[in-house]
Amino acid sequence: MKEDMIQTEQTGVSPSTEEAKESAPVTSGKKLTLKKIFLGDFLINDLLRRQAKLLLLVTIYTVIYISNRYSFQQEMIEIDKLKKQLTDIKYDALTRSSELTERTRQSRIEEYVSAEHSDLQTSTAPPYVID
Repeated sequence: MKEDMIQTEQTGVSPSTEEAKESAPVTSGKKLTLKKIFLGDFLINDLLRRQAKLLLLVTIYTVIYISNRYSFQQEMIEIDKLKKQLTDIKYDALTRSSELTERTRQSRIEEYVSAEHSDLQTSTAPPYVID
């Protein structure tokens, strides 16, 4: 008891108060204010320290989710662009095919040959198979 009194006189703090301070968790009040958020004091809260791994895991999963969604949207944009190109190419191929069909008709070829003043004429005999 005398030792406690002497220690109290020297430090100005009783031993029971020191023990209480050492055993008390480090928290800066229970009220969460904007000042504590900006200064980072809320990070020393015991609850946040205990749940730090969980918060880190949730943050990582959130980043991965956002990344996957962005990649998916970029791929969908690319697929739509390629579908449009495919449609344009199909219409172009159809147009060229119909132009070729028009140019290779017998009547068109006969017109071309007669315009060139060639001696070629259309055969009057039917075609036959050579064995």
